[in-house]
Amino acid sequence: MTKAPVLTPQADDFPRWYQDLITKAELADNGPVRGTMVIRPYGYGLWERMQGEMDARIKETGTQNAYFPLLIPQSYLTREADHVEGFAPELAVVTHGGGKELEEPAVVRPTSEMIINDYFSKWVQSYRDLPLLINQWANVVRWELRPRLFLRTTEFLWQEGHTAHATYEEARDFAAHIHRQVYEDFMVNVLAMDVVPGRKTVKERFAGAINTLTLEGMMGDGKALQMATSHELGQNFAKAFNTQYLSKDGKQELVWQTSWGSTTRMIGALVMMHGDDNGLRVPPRLAQIQAVVLAIKGDEAVLAKVRELGDRLKAAGIRVHVDDRTDTPFGRRAVDWELKGVPVRIEIGPRDLENGTAMLARRIPGGKEPVSLDALVSLLPQVLEEDQALLLKQSRERRESRTTEVSTIDEAVEVAGAGGWARIPWAVLGEEGEAKLADHAVTVRCLVAADGSVPDTDDAPGNVAVVARAY
Repeated sequence: MTKAPVLTPQADDFPRWYQDLITKAELADNGPVRGTMVIRPYGYGLWERMQGEMDARIKETGTQNAYFPLLIPQSYLTREADHVEGFAPELAVVTHGGGKELEEPAVVRPTSEMIINDYFSKWVQSYRDLPLLINQWANVVRWELRPRLFLRTTEFLWQEGHTAHATYEEARDFAAHIHRQVYEDFMVNVLAMDVVPGRKTVKERFAGAINTLTLEGMMGDGKALQMATSHELGQNFAKAFNTQYLSKDGKQELVWQTSWGSTTRMIGALVMMHGDDNGLRVPPRLAQIQAVVLAIKGDEAVLAKVRELGDRLKAAGIRVHVDDRTDTPFGRRAVDWELKGVPVRIEIGPRDLENGTAMLARRIPGGKEPVSLDALVSLLPQVLEEDQALLLKQSRERRESRTTEVSTIDEAVEVAGAGGWARIPWAVLGEEGEAKLADHAVTVRCLVAADGSVPDTDDAPGNVAVVARAY
């Protein structure tokens, strides 16, 4: 009999493959309340690495971390009409506490514009207080009707940045800087993800913003996923909270603001963009374990060599794990590490020891080859960088090969329905065409300029709409 595959093949059922992989790679489980999730240690390790890389980039902009309360007075959300309307269906509201009905219900934060702006209005008095650059790592709650682990959950983890500036230009440029130098740099150079930077349409814009910048990635099934967004808020929230500063000219001026965020959705993207029928493929620069050294048998000499090699690799700056659990069959351990997507496995048994070699298994391109034990420490950094570059190349090639230039709405719908992206002139599509796409569960993921740059306005000549089905 043919042995059943560990995972449902992607080609048979992509959503089932995704769920299988989340479970069998021990990334997460469903939580006890519908739509919540328990992030398991291996999955949380990925998030910690993402946090570290992102946090360093955020701090390079001069932004500082802070923390704001989880509970927000319900009255705060009435201050900015577009914002509250955009989030109203997703709100979780606390009406009782301490055994009593609350005098004012509290909303579990869906995002923190409201409470942070209340404090910005207290902290900003003069032009000397600007720019005010704040970020927080936190959880948020948005009641999700169709949950899927990491992609859409009622509670998720994220970072949210909030800034106040003296001028429109400063706020605009800061939002663009976060978009490209923080988010895009991280996704391309650490996650090895090809992403398309663009501008959201008015319909897809963040509630309360005057402009939303986005990064869109193509998943393995051709659907799009919004990876991170950076918003120009204009003066909408400044007006609602009367956030003013005394200018150098002695005039009271309203601040200009931004907000921007990325979430644990990136773990779902990692699975769907890089995973294959054997499991995850984790980019080496992200991986909390870049190399695992496996003892094939419980031979004392083998165990000693495995541990010694682990120490040498660690000293060389490689994130390494020594797997000497020889009471568990080697085949099972090898499959588990393959499922988890560890970039490199180094397998050593008695025969390898006699030959002075180890078997080097590379998860990303696939394949195994014997390598001299003495050469491993110097060889591995090069191997990891090659595999990092390969993941990005494969990601880009998928997106380019499955993106089609079209000239009609019907063609765009056909391309998206077949698992691809379509590019159509915005002058041809427009808001009316965008509404027609929605009838077919197709959305405008972003607007880009003809040369691929991010356009300055929604209706700039030559704007192209990138359209697809999306998660």
